Amino acid sequence: MGQSSATGPDTTPHPASRILSGLDPLGTLLAALLAVGLLALPLMVERPNRIAEGTALMAWSALPAGQALALLAVSGLAAPLLAFRITPPLRLAAGAAALLLLGLAAGWAADHLTPPGDRYSRVSLESGWWLAFAAAGLATGDGLARLRPGPGTKVAALAAIALLAALALRSGFWDNLSVMREYAGHSDTFGREVRTHLGLALSSVAAAALIGIPAAILARSVPPVRRALLAGLNGLQTIPSMALFGMLIAPLAWIGRTIPGAAELGIAGIGPAPAFLALWAYALLPVTAATVAGLDAVPGPVRDAARGVGMTSRQRLLQVELPLAFPGLLTGIRIVLVQNIGLAVIAGLVGGGGLGVFVFQGISQNAGDLVLLGALPTAALASGVAVLLDAAIALSRAKERVP
Repeated sequence: MGQSSATGPDTTPHPASRILSGLDPLGTLLAALLAVGLLALPLMVERPNRIAEGTALMAWSALPAGQALALLAVSGLAAPLLAFRITPPLRLAAGAAALLLLGLAAGWAADHLTPPGDRYSRVSLESGWWLAFAAAGLATGDGLARLRPGPGTKVAALAAIALLAALALRSGFWDNLSVMREYAGHSDTFGREVRTHLGLALSSVAAAALIGIPAAILARSVPPVRRALLAGLNGLQTIPSMALFGMLIAPLAWIGRTIPGAAELGIAGIGPAPAFLALWAYALLPVTAATVAGLDAVPGPVRDAARGVGMTSRQRLLQVELPLAFPGLLTGIRIVLVQNIGLAVIAGLVGGGGLGVFVFQGISQNAGDLVLLGALPTAALASGVAVLLDAAIALSRAKERVP
């Protein structure tokens, strides 16, 4: 008879299994993207002028030897850290370090590749830099999100990033980058277009709130009116933005020509008027729907209690229902404001001004960095507004939970 084994089956995990179980899926993807961006794709492109074909350069060709080694060393350390299940603070530090080195590398490469006194050559960021920057930025955001920061921490982080970017821009560190040379050529109009862009986005959302919130309150208790209102606004939302901007040109031109005083108010076929009306139309549905949803979410027992203590319908609305619906309403405003900051770019196509002026000029001139001069501030404004309103929403919900 054979002897039975004194020990059970070997349950020791295989080394490969231990390694795989320690990998973080998102971190592994971001680490791979970071490695591909720095090792397999060009980091910068060098052109003799703003529209000529350029020469793509890998990281070790675009940077001086010491700076290239620093970038690759820090990124080479950050990538394995991101790939494994590490603590959120360490993940945040790894992503932020890679992000900082990429920002420094952009300035180092621009200075290294630009001949002294040369005003015509252009040094631009290439696909490898953008891919690595996106991966490092997502890793930084993921690390911050895993720390579960409060509203104050989010706003402080946003302020720190804005301050660092402002200091770098003011120091002239990135002045030899092509996008900054485009800014130097348009610095006299850049501030005005930023103000116009923000003005269009903010005013259109404010006008939508002034009309959408009362309309939602009135229509909420009448089901046929409510269905018709939301269906109509849904239909309006399906019209492509370019088509809606174009559809407004003819009627506004007629109003400007025929109605006394309309032209003096700025109403015309092209200009800010069609841009404002289109953005306002797109903002109506999210604001109205958020108001309806927020009011519907007020618990029935709360309404009954308010009615039981003798509150009138107006008092219940102003003192109970709207305050409880405010976080949901604020969420709708956040969505539509971020949306309209992006959509306001199209205003540049109909003479409405804003950062879209640079985008469409760059497209017409085949100047990619001029396009970036309009696109990058638009993305930064939308991201900043999203963080600020997220913090406001979190604070409003926290107040609801305070007994």
